Amino acid sequence: MPDIKLLINGENIPLNPIMTTILTNINLGFIGALKKIPEDKVEVKIEIKL
Repeated sequence: MPDIKLLINGENIPLNPIMTTILTNINLGFIGALKKIPEDKVEVKIEIKL
């Protein structure tokens, strides 16, 4: 299982295995649809500032 961290305002939000799987699949699906993305992905970081 991938290591996923959800931080809100710097505070770690614990994720259960279902949420970890959902977030992984959503983001890998999104990234897979993009062009010029390396095949050998080791780490992906997404930041959203509201």
